[in-house]
Amino acid sequence: MITIIIPAYNEKNRIKYAAETTIRVLINITTDYEIIIVEDGSNDGTYEISSKLEEKTPNIRLLHSDIRCGKGFALKKGIKAAKGDVIGFIDADLSTDMSYMPELIDAIRVEGYDISIGSRLKYTSKTERSKKRSIASTIYNLSVRWILGSRFYDHQCGFKAFKRSSIYEIIDQIKDEQWFWDTEMLIKAQRNGYKIKEIPVRWSDADATSLNFFKDGLVMGLKILRLRWDLTKNKKIASPEIDVMPMKNTERWGKNER
Repeated sequence: MITIIIPAYNEKNRIKYAAETTIRVLINITTDYEIIIVEDGSNDGTYEISSKLEEKTPNIRLLHSDIRCGKGFALKKGIKAAKGDVIGFIDADLSTDMSYMPELIDAIRVEGYDISIGSRLKYTSKTERSKKRSIASTIYNLSVRWILGSRFYDHQCGFKAFKRSSIYEIIDQIKDEQWFWDTEMLIKAQRNGYKIKEIPVRWSDADATSLNFFKDGLVMGLKILRLRWDLTKNKKIASPEIDVMPMKNTERWGKNER
């Protein structure tokens, strides 16, 4: 079975299309699949729309939080609830071209990788976004490569898949409950010797939220440094190498279950 998780916070205008598009892609890959919508304390009607999707669609399951817990926490909930041997997740905005889904999945079930990840920053990736966001993303990913010794170009693309047994080995080691979850997961997977495939994708920025260079940059930097400190306490970090780029029935959780 293949499980695709869609974390959703205030995605009422996107969640139905995201789920239906994912189904159209998956039925060309397998007949044995499920989609888990992890609704993370939305206040815009995302829960109600997702509930209707679950009622009408046998392959859709819904996990609901009464409070907002964060993307990382939502992904952990979804992964632990998943039934699939291959477990993937996508962003509800579908910024990554879904035509890459078969390659993402087959990297796990056919080629034997532990993890496969979409990349907006490899040489052949095709990315459309503002110059400001492009600069911020490049600085962030180069910092992760330099400070944490990562081998990957793009750590935060919301288009990833895992071998069930592999992600289960490290999921409880991942402490971040917000957006940094992806980066921490990849760094810890690399340190555990996992076989990881980075797939260049076509990606278009569908998120209109603003970016505060100083505030967001400070948070990014602190999270990177905190992870380096945590890893250094356990084991010396390897010297980095830098490439210069030219259940049906909705399940709930709340504050007491965190």
